Amino acid sequence: MVRDRSFSFRLLHREDGQPLRYNRVCSRDGVVVPWEDTVKGYEIRKGEFIVFTNEELKAVAPESDRKIRIEKFVHYFSLDPMYFDTSYVLTPDRSEEAYNLFASTLMDLNMAAAGSITLRTKEYPVVVHFYRGGLVLTTLRYAEEVIPPQVFPDLADLPAPKESEIALAKRIITELTGDFSINEYQDHYRQAITDLIEKKRAGEKVVYEEPHPEEAKELMQALKETLATLATK
Repeated sequence: MVRDRSFSFRLLHREDGQPLRYNRVCSRDGVVVPWEDTVKGYEIRKGEFIVFTNEELKAVAPESDRKIRIEKFVHYFSLDPMYFDTSYVLTPDRSEEAYNLFASTLMDLNMAAAGSITLRTKEYPVVVHFYRGGLVLTTLRYAEEVIPPQVFPDLADLPAPKESEIALAKRIITELTGDFSINEYQDHYRQAITDLIEKKRAGEKVVYEEPHPEEAKELMQALKETLATLATK
């Protein structure tokens, strides 16, 4: 469902402009190791590994059956989006009637089916929900994969904001409140890279200009200037 439209760059040899290959070089003797002489290992201490054979890993790998095991139904809006990972469009396999019944019921109740699925060699928690005319399966991150912000020391003793600062901040938020539309946001970096590619193909020279950093302002002054700017629009 999700397409990665970011640019992928290759490493080239500066002298002749040819791509560099990835080689499996041993960190001890500098020798290139062929695929048949490689094994997988897990580092338990610095420089100390437990080695696994392919047979050992196959013995504990979950079977990839691509079946969605539904365990319960939950309210879709009760789900924490921080745990959402990758989304896939589900299409009818054998019964269009059953598919449409399931999709319509989830849509009417604003519910999602929660369960799990095994893809390749990993089991994922998942939710199946209705979205824009079809069913979507979204894999979820496990609880230990999401770090709560409060564990970071920098967030432990934040200074309490002043009432005057809160009042100005609320006015700014009120002024900027509106309906959200993802179509309003454009990937400016992607467009800049596309333009850069066209300029390079045309033989133009691109010159980098060092940006001038903005001077840091006192919080109250910054809030007042922001509010004044919004008043002029």
